[in-house]
Amino acid sequence: MPDMSASASLAMTHLVTLAELDEDKVTPGVLGFIVFAVMALAVWGLMKSMNRHMGKVDFKETGDAETPAGGEAKPQRG
Repeated sequence: MPDMSASASLAMTHLVTLAELDEDKVTPGVLGFIVFAVMALAVWGLMKSMNRHMGKVDFKETGDAETPAGGEAKPQRG
């Protein structure tokens, strides 16, 4: 590990000693639950926002000035 700085190496040693990983039991733990819950809330908020913005969209077509009144627009060949 020649590229790792001394402070990063020290931080990693403290994290490893705090975790005391059991090789037979690996679970996501509280941090995994918190990350999942935050992501779920973010997706829920984005979906709610999208639903609100899509409600504001007017899908009705407006008449073009070039279209003759009472007739349908004909495709131009070119």
